[in-house]
Amino acid sequence: MRDTVKGGALTEATLYILLSVYTPNHGYGIMQFIEKETEGRLVLGAGTLYGAINNLLKKKWIEPVNEKNLERKKEYIITDLGREMVESEIERLSKLLLFANKIIGGKYYD
Repeated sequence: MRDTVKGGALTEATLYILLSVYTPNHGYGIMQFIEKETEGRLVLGAGTLYGAINNLLKKKWIEPVNEKNLERKKEYIITDLGREMVESEIERLSKLLLFANKIIGGKYYD
């Protein structure tokens, strides 16, 4: 995953994963969320998803929920640091859209 803490852009997949865990969610639920919200445009395979989850855990952008309950599927929730990353990305994308709109003559996002 190319995402950096130094203000670099998040990948689309990372942003969707982070959005999918604003409430506790497990791997398959995350995959379903992303496929549904992108209308099938973005579909993550299990290997890609779990690699991304491990990376987000290392960065402390998400954390496990109920680790002690081994009978349930592993669920994850976004951390405060993860929320900061999402908010930063939304701000970056908003500025980009405003700039692009200005360049093309105000056709979108008035």
